[in-house]
Amino acid sequence: MRGVTGLVSRSPHQARVRAVVKTLCYRVFMLLITVTVAWAVVGDVTDALNIGLVTNVVKTGTYYVYERAWDRVSWGV
Repeated sequence: MRGVTGLVSRSPHQARVRAVVKTLCYRVFMLLITVTVAWAVVGDVTDALNIGLVTNVVKTGTYYVYERAWDRVSWGV
């Protein structure tokens, strides 16, 4: 069953460029959240930025791999 016309693809696969753009947009949003929370906890902007940057570089790579793996699963599509 298709959802709203034009919003749901018949194929479960998305272009790699789309996956990269989605990943980067999501990670920028998560970076802002992580830095804000880290700043509230440690009270230092520099430390908060370092925490946010390191964790988000690692999470960006793992999220991309996760998305690409799920892109190969046809269950529920």
